[in-house]
Amino acid sequence: GYHADRWKNLLLLNSSPTKAYFDTSEEDPFCMYNYLLDITTWNKSTRRGFIQVKITDSDGNTVESEMNSEASTFQQYKRVKILTGFYRDIKNVSKISLTFSTKTLIGPKHKLRILQMKLKSLNYPER
Repeated sequence: GYHADRWKNLLLLNSSPTKAYFDTSEEDPFCMYNYLLDITTWNKSTRRGFIQVKITDSDGNTVESEMNSEASTFQQYKRVKILTGFYRDIKNVSKISLTFSTKTLIGPKHKLRILQMKLKSLNYPER
């Protein structure tokens, strides 16, 4: 990876579209705590949308993830991995809440039925 203060010059050398993921730190302006959300769903029909994650610790402190800019596609019994980030760290997670949204104002509301879910800290993999 590249340090965030040097990303622009390195990525602009490529003329094709590029995705980049940056290391962050515990201090501003680059503080972000990254988690990998691994979901398996069991809806019979395909769902496309966004997941927002809310985690709560044993003291009741809650933090919400930033919404991903790209929608994910969820198919029956297929695993989907989503990189999600939080601006504060939660050490002793006691509750995880997911909100599924299609970001459409018109149309039917869909549920996303979760068969299996795993949330793993990328900053602290031992958690």
